[in-house]
Amino acid sequence: MAQELCVVVSAEDRARLAAIIDDRNRPLKHVQRAQIVLFSADRLPVLQVAHHAGVSRPAVWRWQRRYADAGVDGLLRDKTRPPGKQPVPTATVAKVLALTCAEPPGEATHWTGRAMAKAVGLSLRTVQRIWQAHHLQPHRIRTFKRSNDPAFAEKVEDIVGLYMHPPAHAVVLSIDEKSQIQALDRTQPGPADQTRPLRHHDS
Repeated sequence: MAQELCVVVSAEDRARLAAIIDDRNRPLKHVQRAQIVLFSADRLPVLQVAHHAGVSRPAVWRWQRRYADAGVDGLLRDKTRPPGKQPVPTATVAKVLALTCAEPPGEATHWTGRAMAKAVGLSLRTVQRIWQAHHLQPHRIRTFKRSNDPAFAEKVEDIVGLYMHPPAHAVVLSIDEKSQIQALDRTQPGPADQTRPLRHHDS
């Protein structure tokens, strides 16, 4: 929607604006804003002002309003923006990382974003950003089932020792069951079913 604003420039302001335009050390944005006001004061249509100043029509309306509210000085400064969020302190990030790698509270199997956010006093999104930055995915955990055998540790040491320090002139082989065979046993008919003779019925 078109916005109509009558720009009235005093002789003093016109001189200041002309000096800004002629100053080669001025930033381009200051020159464009001064041009917008002077072209507007000459009663040029907004479209022509935008074309001559090399800006968009919304920019023309914005700086016309700024000059009307704050004069030439308002053209030379940008509005202050609200400060961005402060970065998360390094100590807090380290705490999140340490807790993520530790046991979660209660009966949980892994840390959730909400549980971590509550534990460290951060937002859920902040926790997610920290995890993403450090390539952490607590919901994707790896577990190791330990045997109840009292001599489990000694047996592990013996087996690992064979790989790390095999006896002289010896070949160490490792044989394990194939998970694919187990899956076939569960999903495919067994050998007994496959060799079962067919019964013929006389018609």
